[in-house]
This record gives sequence, C-alpha cells and structure tokens, in this order.
Amino acid sequence: MDQAAKRDYPIPFELINGKVVIMSPRPRVRHAVIAGTIYRLFANHLTGKRCTALPDGVDLILDEKNHFIPDAMIVCDPDKIKDTCVEGAPDLAVEVLSPSTAKRDRGDKAKAYAKAGVRVYWIVSIETRSIEVYHNEDGRFELAQVYTYYSETDRARNAELLEEHREEEADMPYTIPVELDPGFDITLADIFEN
Repeated sequence: MDQAAKRDYPIPFELINGKVVIMSPRPRVRHAVIAGTIYRLFANHLTGKRCTALPDGVDLILDEKNHFIPDAMIVCDPDKIKDTCVEGAPDLAVEVLSPSTAKRDRGDKAKAYAKAGVRVYWIVSIETRSIEVYHNEDGRFELAQVYTYYSETDRARNAELLEEHREEEADMPYTIPVELDPGFDITLADIFEN
C-alpha cells in the first residue's frame, strides 16, 4: 500500500469507508495542546520500550477504504511503521473531539478502528475534560471506563455535595492506566490541568 500520492495533496484528508473527508487545515489551539500533551506523555514513558508513540499528523492506513490521521497512537509492532505512514491497526488510537469530527470519531471511524483490530481506543473531550476508554471485544468496541477531570477548584466548589457522596468520590479514578505497558498510568491533571 504505497501512500506517497496521498501526501501530495495540500489539504489533509481522511478516507472513511471509501469517502474522502477534508480535514481542517489547522486545529484549534486547545485541540493541538491536548493531542500534543497525550503524545508527549506516551512518548516520554515509552522511550526505549517495545511500543512507539506517534503524534498527530502521521498517516494511518487501516485498509483500502480507511486512511486516518489520529491525534495520537501507540504501535507495538515495528513492522507496521513505514517511512511515510503506519500500515495496519495501532494498538491504541486517540481521537480528540471537535464539533466537526465528533460524529465520525464516535461512529464510522470507531467502527473501522475496531474492525481493523485496534486494541484500545480513547475518545477525548476537551469540553467535558473527559476520556472515554474503549476495549476491542471481537471486532467491536466496548466502553471500559469514562475518566473525568475535576480540578481542585471544582472539588472545592462542590465540597458540600462531595461530603454527602464521599463514597462515590472515592471511586472516581484520577489516573488512566495505559494497558499496553504494565505500571504506565497517566493522571488526568497532566492532560487537562493547563
């Protein structure tokens, strides 16, 4: 699958179920910062390890009809990483939602990722400061957990309510395990605090 021709186009696009979808040439700053932060956290931890973190802008060829540009991904099979793209399913894919992409990221792209064999899929919402983690179960994604970031200020504002529901708050996870490497956890504050 030589995709060199794809790179000749001045405007980035994705191929979703065989249909060309033009991408925004410049993401919003918050989108770029969150995607970059997730990539940096992945890359810092995985340096010198079996898996490789890849940032936004790297072409991903799942199959003939699905060519995506995830906001971040982790690939544990080095043979999938080519000179100009990744060919085949990454182990973990990340999509940061924006108003123009949310439906595709949750719909057709999620289905294509699952069918291709992506093991873990993160959908990141800047608006709700949350990350939905999906696991692949026989070619379809099942929601494993939703992680929501609450700052110290948020918690202080709601201290009385939290006191009444202390047990629920204790169950709220503040770190996300990156299952591809045992002991690799990312705190929500590292992603959303700034």
